[in-house]
Parts: sequence; structure tokens; C-alpha cells
Amino acid sequence: MTEQRQDNRPPSPAPPSRRSQRRQTVAELRSQGRAGPGLRDILPAFLGMVLVTAGPVVGLAWLYRAYGVGALLLGALLLAAATLIGVPWRRAVVRRRGGRYTPAELAVLDDHGLAVAAERILRRDGWHVLPMPDDGRPRLYARDRRDRRLDVSFRPVDGGPGTAEPPGGPATLREPGGPADDRVIRVVISMGAYSPAEIEWASRPGGDHLVDGRQLQQWASGTSLDALGLLN
Repeated sequence: MTEQRQDNRPPSPAPPSRRSQRRQTVAELRSQGRAGPGLRDILPAFLGMVLVTAGPVVGLAWLYRAYGVGALLLGALLLAAATLIGVPWRRAVVRRRGGRYTPAELAVLDDHGLAVAAERILRRDGWHVLPMPDDGRPRLYARDRRDRRLDVSFRPVDGGPGTAEPPGGPATLREPGGPADDRVIRVVISMGAYSPAEIEWASRPGGDHLVDGRQLQQWASGTSLDALGLLN
């Protein structure tokens, strides 16, 4: 009787195949963000690399067959010149997108270009940045993992020392905040220098943190605002 009951039991499920186990493992890794790129992710970049590599070779071969050795040498020289110019230019573009600028690159920026550079530099240092223009003037709000918050504005260089200042404080700086503003660190960035009156005004409790041209160059070269002592 016992043997008959055992024979009537449903058969145990077959163990999963290696392919299904591999698919399940990949799905778990992707859900955890630990899986590497798939074929769909790398295929466009791979095809682009093949075209960039094979295109010049095909072009040189066509020049040789159509016009001879002279055209081949001329094409090779032009390709070498384009490579010498294009590679450093591409590296500079990638470097700036990563939040690193040279003093010469900073010097040619206007107010909006400086805001873009500051946004990239803040992102480089781990800040989450949100552009919030104020009456057409560039302005940034940023927040980091320590829940520190920045209100970043930009001071035009032509508003530097010698500009008339109304009573009560420099026009380019804001009124020092009260206790309600303690959570927000207000930063003013300029590619020039600040006047003694502006520095004194910003040194008041709750005043702005000033970033002048020299500190801006250090910040853009890779030094963080904390290392510069500007957020202490």
C-alpha cells in the first residue's frame, strides 16, 4: 500500500538547464546594476570604431587605384595632419566635459559659458546641479551627498573694483541671510578680483562665499571647493 502511494506522487521537476541558470544570473546582476554592457550596448560603438578605422584605409586604397602613388602619399599626409590636430582637440573637449579647464580656456568664457563650466566642475566633484536662471542671469543650485546646498551666482568682470556701489553694500553681492538661510551656502564666482568693500561685505555672518579668478583657476584644474577652504 505504501509503495502504491509513493508511485502515485507527481514526478519531481527537472533541474534547470545551464542556459536558464545563466539567464537568471544575468537578470539578477542587471537588476543590481552589476552586469556589464550587453551586445546591444557595445554594438553601435564597435561599428563606429570599425568605420573610423576602415574608412581611411578604404579611402587611401581608392586614391591609389584611381590616381596612383602621388595621390596616396598626399592622402596619407592629409590624414596624418588631421590626426595631429583632431586628437588633441578631442581630448580637450572630453577634458572640459569632465569639468577641467585651463586658465586660457576660462579667460575666453562669457557669463553663460562660465556657468556651464561651473556646472561641469560641480558635477565632477559629486554635486547634483540644477540650472535656475534668474532674470536672464545664470544661476545654479547644487546639492551633494552630505546634503549641503549651494546657491551659485556669477559676478561680471566689468562690475569689478571702481564700479559705483550704493549705500548698504556692493551691488554685486546679496544681503547676508538670517537663520533661515543657514542650510544654503551662497557662492559668487568671478573671473576677476573683488574690491575690499565686497570682501568685507561678504565676511559678515551669513554672507556670500567669494570665488575670485585665481581660486577659479585652481578649482577648474581639479582642486575641490573644500580643499580651497571656500565651504568652511
